[in-house]
Amino acid sequence: MMNVLLVDDEPWVIEGLRTMVNWMDHGFQVCGEASNGPDAFRMIQELGPELVLTDINMPVINGLELIEQSNRVMARPPKFIILSGYDNFNYALTAMHQRVAEYLLKPIDEEEIEAVLVRLRRRIMEELETEQSQSRMHFLLVNNLVNRLLQGEDSAQLMHQTAHTLLLPEDALLRCILIEASGDTSDLRRQARKYFAETPERIFEDSAGRIGVILPDDKFPYCRVQELAAGLYNELKNESNGPVTVTVSNALQGIGSVRELYMQVLEVNKCKRCQERDGVHNYRDLRQHGNTGNHAREKFKQLLELVTAGQTDEIHSAVEDALASMTEGLPDLRHAMAHVADLELNLCRRIGEMNGEPDAFMKKVQDEYGNIGSFKTYSSLRKYVLELCLEAARVLAGLEEKNEHNTIFHVIQYVDREYRGRLQLQDLAKMFHMNSTYLGQLFKKETGKPFNDYLNEKRIEEAKRLLKRTQMKISEIALQVGYPNTDYFISKFKCKTGMLPSVYKQESKRPAY
Repeated sequence: MMNVLLVDDEPWVIEGLRTMVNWMDHGFQVCGEASNGPDAFRMIQELGPELVLTDINMPVINGLELIEQSNRVMARPPKFIILSGYDNFNYALTAMHQRVAEYLLKPIDEEEIEAVLVRLRRRIMEELETEQSQSRMHFLLVNNLVNRLLQGEDSAQLMHQTAHTLLLPEDALLRCILIEASGDTSDLRRQARKYFAETPERIFEDSAGRIGVILPDDKFPYCRVQELAAGLYNELKNESNGPVTVTVSNALQGIGSVRELYMQVLEVNKCKRCQERDGVHNYRDLRQHGNTGNHAREKFKQLLELVTAGQTDEIHSAVEDALASMTEGLPDLRHAMAHVADLELNLCRRIGEMNGEPDAFMKKVQDEYGNIGSFKTYSSLRKYVLELCLEAARVLAGLEEKNEHNTIFHVIQYVDREYRGRLQLQDLAKMFHMNSTYLGQLFKKETGKPFNDYLNEKRIEEAKRLLKRTQMKISEIALQVGYPNTDYFISKFKCKTGMLPSVYKQESKRPAY
C-alpha cells in the first residue's frame, strides 16, 4: 500500500479529497494532512509518502516552493499532483520545470483524479522496480568487492575498483559499523539504508549474515555515527525479540583499511555477544588494561582456595568475581575458557593428591553440565564453573573424611611438603607413631617406590626446575633441595638423569630447533 499526503489550506478541500476518492481501490492510503507548506515539508521528510497532492496558494511556503524544496533536499522525493484554482500558464510552466506528475484544476472531478491515480501508481511501481533492481545489482557488486577485501585480497586493481564503485578516494578516512539482529537480512539492509543513507550505498553482508556499512568520516564523523547507531539500535530492538548489537570501528585511512575496520567491529561484536550485552559498542572503548590477565588469575586462584577449603557458602560470589574479572575490556571467550581449563586441572590434581579419581570426577561433571568447548556465552560458562566448583568441593570433602584416618596419606603429604629438610624414615615413624619397617612397607605399597627413592626423586625434580629457571650455583641448589653435601647431590643427580647438573643446566638453555 502506497502512502499519500494531502496538503491544502482549505479544510473542506482536504475533507473532500479524503472522502471523495476511494484510495484503497487504487493501492493508496492517506498517511497525513497538512494545511501549510512548512508542516507539509516536515511530514514529507518524516513519513516519506510516495504521492503528495498539494494546493499552490498556501501561507509561508506555497505549493511550488514545497515541491522545489523537496526535490532539492530529498534523495527520492515523492510524486506531486498540483491542485490549483487558477488556470495560469506560468504556474503550469513552473510545475513542468519541477517535474510535477499532474496539474489538476479545481474543482476536482472524481473520475479524473482516479484516472490520474491509476497512471501514477503504475509509474511509481515501475520506477520502484527499476530502482530496486539497480539497488540489488549495486549491492551485489559492492558485496563482492568488500568481501574480497575482508578475505585478505589486496591487489591494487581491487582497491581501485572498490574505491571507484563506492565513489571514494582511495585514501579516504573510513569507519565501519556492523549490525547483528534476528530477522531477514534484507530488512536489516533496509533499516541500515534508512539511517546511513548515501549515494551510492556502501552496504555489505558478511558470511554470518551480519550487515556492515562503510562510512566516509567526512560525512559521518564519530558523534554523528553514535547518534545514528543509537537510533538504529532502538528501532531494531523495538521490532526484534532477540539480541541486537551495533558495533562501531575506529577511523582508519584508505580503502586498504577495510579489512582492519571489519576485524575491529567483528571483535567487539563477538565479545559483546559472548557477554550477552546488547547495545551500541565502540572499538575505541576497548579497555586493555595491562593487569587484566593478572587480576583474572588472582580471582581464579582465590576461587580454587575456597573450593579446596570446602567454603561452599562463598563459592557462588567467588565464581561471579572470577568471571567478572574476564569481562573487563573485551576479551575473547577463549581467554576465559583457558582460565577455567586451568581451574579444572588444579581441581583434578587436588582430587588425585587425595587419592580420588579425577577422570571419574570430570566425566560426571561433563556428562551433566557439558564441557567448556561447548559454551558460547559467559552466562553458560558461569553456570558450568559454579557446578564444577560445587561438585569438586563435595568430592574433596568426601575424600578428606575418607583420608582422615589414613596415616600413610598424611605421611606422603608431609614428605611432599618437607622433602627439602633432613628426612629419615625412622623420624617419620616416630612422628606418626608407627613401626619404621611397617611404615616403609606401607609407603612402598602406596607410592610404588621405597621411601629413599621417592625422596630422592622429589629432590632431583626440584633441582632440575631450579637449574632450568634460576642462576643459582650448583652448591646452592644442592643445599636448597636437601643435600648438604654437593658431591653427594651431583652423584645422585647423575645417577637419576644420566648427566651432571652443569651439563643439564647448559642443555636446558640451548634453543629448541
